[in-house]
Amino acid sequence: MKTFEELGVSPEIRKAIEEMGYENPMPVQEEVIPYLLGEGNDVVALAQTGTGKTAAFGLPLIQKINVKNRVPQALILCPTRELCLQIAGDLNDYSKYIDGLKVLPVYGGSSIESQIRMLKSGVHIIVATPGRLIDLMERKVAKLDTIGNVVMDEADEMLNMGFTDSINSILEKVPEDRNTLMFSATMSPEISRISKQYLRNAKEITIGTKNEGSKNVNHIAYVVHAKDKYAALKRIADYYPQIYGIIFCRTRKETQEIADKLIQDGYNADSLHGELSQAQRDLVMQKFRQRHLQLLVATDVAARGLDVNDLTHVINYGLPDDTESYTHRSGRTGRAGKTGISIAIINLRERGKMREIERIINKKFIVGEMPTGKQICEQQLIKLIDDIEKVKVNEEEIESFLPGIYRKLEWLSKEDLIKRVVSMEFNRFLEYYSNAPEIETPTVTDRRGEREPRERKEHGSSREKTERKAEKGYTRLFLNLGKTDGFYANQIIELINRNMKKQRTTIGRIDLMQNFSFFEVAEKQANDVISALNKVNLNGRKVVVEVAGENSGKSDNGGRKNSSSRKSASTKEKTAKSASPKAAKERKLSRAERGYTEERGPKKQDDWKQFFNSDNSKKKSSKLKGEEPDFNEEGWARRKKQK
Repeated sequence: MKTFEELGVSPEIRKAIEEMGYENPMPVQEEVIPYLLGEGNDVVALAQTGTGKTAAFGLPLIQKINVKNRVPQALILCPTRELCLQIAGDLNDYSKYIDGLKVLPVYGGSSIESQIRMLKSGVHIIVATPGRLIDLMERKVAKLDTIGNVVMDEADEMLNMGFTDSINSILEKVPEDRNTLMFSATMSPEISRISKQYLRNAKEITIGTKNEGSKNVNHIAYVVHAKDKYAALKRIADYYPQIYGIIFCRTRKETQEIADKLIQDGYNADSLHGELSQAQRDLVMQKFRQRHLQLLVATDVAARGLDVNDLTHVINYGLPDDTESYTHRSGRTGRAGKTGISIAIINLRERGKMREIERIINKKFIVGEMPTGKQICEQQLIKLIDDIEKVKVNEEEIESFLPGIYRKLEWLSKEDLIKRVVSMEFNRFLEYYSNAPEIETPTVTDRRGEREPRERKEHGSSREKTERKAEKGYTRLFLNLGKTDGFYANQIIELINRNMKKQRTTIGRIDLMQNFSFFEVAEKQANDVISALNKVNLNGRKVVVEVAGENSGKSDNGGRKNSSSRKSASTKEKTAKSASPKAAKERKLSRAERGYTEERGPKKQDDWKQFFNSDNSKKKSSKLKGEEPDFNEEGWARRKKQK
């Protein structure tokens, strides 16, 4: 194993990182640092979150900066505000002994005026989210013509969040003779395309295997009935008393609901999702980093770029649609050589997703057995005893109170005292789990039973239709592209962002079908989104977007406004057919009442003559002049030759 000195890192930087606890370089640092210290070396590095990527690109970037020249010399792009601040903080720590080096984090949600002032005063390294950087470029404040090194961290996440066009615009303004480095946890086709377009003879450095999960993470799956998911989550949190982790949910609504339930049940938890303001996000993250929270319930988008040390668990409250999201989720734990646990709480319908994830990350899930109430109580009891053992006793502070305490408790034996102390802290678990039913593990034969209620609901129950309406303040839109077209949530978000450049669009729930999709946007933006997307042609196919009807299309029957009327007609027809013969006869109108004027039966072949009579009744036809037309196949409407 090489040392940082052997890799060519300067003494000033080595002194700073040694104070931070760095001893030997990690594999990604050993591969990337020497290469980046050279000139004209472009790199695509595939490495999981938590493998030491920031130091891998940060140390050589700092070393190559000319501090005397106060112009932007390096640019680091990242997907989220949290990651932007984290990287800027790390770079400041690495450059502690380099006088005058300025690092500026540039991100949305904070004062743009202060960022403009800093840029005008002169900075050496810009760490930015693409949206805010584009804004500063349009104001002619951020000038990139002096940039010599560009780093794209979490590049796959930036592309998934719809920043492709922004990245293209930024890279077009950077000199072509730059060094470019892309860091990604997964190698997607889009990453390959951008690397071919903007990188020159890039060296591909892979730490582990492409798209592989972290080796330090154990993957455990608990298979339960869908109705038991929250109860299973509580049991897992109780079984690991020292848990410090993130619970990933699919939607903002689900995120808030789970967080509220956990808080109500007495857990140190909070939520993190896109509807929070920047100040709220910062407060939640501060509490989580300081361990005032044990559990953070988050969506994938809100948690991207979170850099929190020593997470013990990541819990998937259901599996994501794409494997890349799972790789990023599980990569939040097991960092910097430590071990972690990634838990998935799934039902039988998600087992196919689980097998696909196993194939991609090249690791098997351990199918866990749900802890019993007795096992949970044992774990909590051990934790309580450990806490009592570790309590620091301040003899001087409590000495004056001890005589009174001894007198009060002298009638209790040592055994009774221990029992009472333990029971005081432990009774809530004993009471809850003594009456709590055990969670059953479903078998394959249960799958049909789980599926049937859902299918019945999907075929038009009033309750399900109510749930399909857009959330308050949102409009539900139909899109004529679905899974068959390779369209998933990420592609829909990117399509909207790419065509709504002048405004930030608030996107709600997304429902994916085989041949079409539904998505929700803020009511006030719905008309703009419809107008913008209906102008788009995708691979020769016209994009169609319109307001959806009440049926959200949980099946492939459609879900646009006319589908509800078709369903209504169908229902009426079935009702009529199912009525008793006697009742039907009573309600049936005569042919005359229904507007018929002729009797039943076949019509005569010469019925065409009736149209030449003034009276359309059954009177005798008036005599017509001329020869009767030839209506056989050859003679019909044959044109006569002109003389």
